[in-house]
Amino acid sequence: MKTGKAAGAAIRTTSRYRRRGAMALVMGGVLLLTAACGDDKGSGSDKGAAAASADANGGAPAGSSGEPKPSAAVLAVEPKDGAQDVAPNALQVSVAQGKLTTVEVTDKNGKPVEGAITPDGTGWKPAEGLAVGMAYKVNAQAKDADGLVAASTTTFTTLTPGKTVSTNDNIADGATYGVGMIVSVNFSKDVKNKEAVAKGITFETSNGTVVKGHWFGDRRLDFRPEQYWAAGTKVTVKYRLKSVEIAPGVYGDVDKDEPFTIGRSQVSTADAKSHQMTIERDGKSTTVPVTLGADATPSWGGTMVVMSKEKVTRMNSQTVGLGGEYDIQDVPHAMRLTTSGTFVHGNYWASPFGKTNASHGCVSMADVKGGSDTSVAGKFFNDSMVGDVVKIVNTKEKTVAPSNGLGGWNVPWANW
Repeated sequence: MKTGKAAGAAIRTTSRYRRRGAMALVMGGVLLLTAACGDDKGSGSDKGAAAASADANGGAPAGSSGEPKPSAAVLAVEPKDGAQDVAPNALQVSVAQGKLTTVEVTDKNGKPVEGAITPDGTGWKPAEGLAVGMAYKVNAQAKDADGLVAASTTTFTTLTPGKTVSTNDNIADGATYGVGMIVSVNFSKDVKNKEAVAKGITFETSNGTVVKGHWFGDRRLDFRPEQYWAAGTKVTVKYRLKSVEIAPGVYGDVDKDEPFTIGRSQVSTADAKSHQMTIERDGKSTTVPVTLGADATPSWGGTMVVMSKEKVTRMNSQTVGLGGEYDIQDVPHAMRLTTSGTFVHGNYWASPFGKTNASHGCVSMADVKGGSDTSVAGKFFNDSMVGDVVKIVNTKEKTVAPSNGLGGWNVPWANW
């Protein structure tokens, strides 16, 4: 058996070397020679081989009676070898009395796990949580101050979650949205590890736009940039939650990429004082007459975002806490602005537009029964998309709550 290749290095292992003497056997007139590591009885050319192998045994000559010198470096891998039901964030490698030189982690399919050795050389962690229900192998090496190598190989298996939380957002794959679009993510159970969950949802943008998240309670996480999106921005939401512990014993349910695009820019401002709405679309401005909330039921102030569009919908005052004041079965060209029931919509049953505020809080404009594409409301509806911005100014009502619909633009970036 040949001596090891690495000069001046001894591999630390869990088993001890056994030494054997060389044997010369003569069988049928044929001389058979077998050499063993640490042979102390060689002669002639065997003595030279023993001397040459001295460095390969940590400085101990092959002819000496001592064992190979062990490395002083002590490797520690968590979880322990053979561990089962390991949490996806539990893996870490460290060394005492030495520095890590190599850490290789692969799953059962041979796929490598990304990670980095710390600047001081004493630790390593994966770049992100491991996959659940997966077997992993860890190969680690370290050197002590004398350059002697310590090595460790371990395996373990991550847990298979017994409980998961469903994750839903307001984005459709490949869809196009307005410049005010806020990505709102809702969870089916309370989130306890909010920081870990927020890190598990990242955004990739075509122009480097930075996106940040903000929690509303324990089940809702909204994302937006500091300013409105630039028209034409390509965005991909990257979910990596399957290996994230949402709450004790409860894990996420999704690992996927969700792309969408920001369309042309449209920001509309409805003025409760002038009863006019100014529409800024790609730098061009138009103004249309509208009516907003009456004095008894004023419209929310502040910045809102179109959440959905319905060509015809029913509006019943009982659903918004106003008793039996109205029940209109066929409101045309309706676009929701708040969860509480504020819409931009067509109005065929009255004509206060540009004159007075007469609604129950909505922004309405001229239309006909059944809705017409050529009406003021019809044209605005057809030119609008989910994610468009609608601002309401000069109203007697307070600013809409940031959690009421997609009202997050009313939160300063420093507080977001």
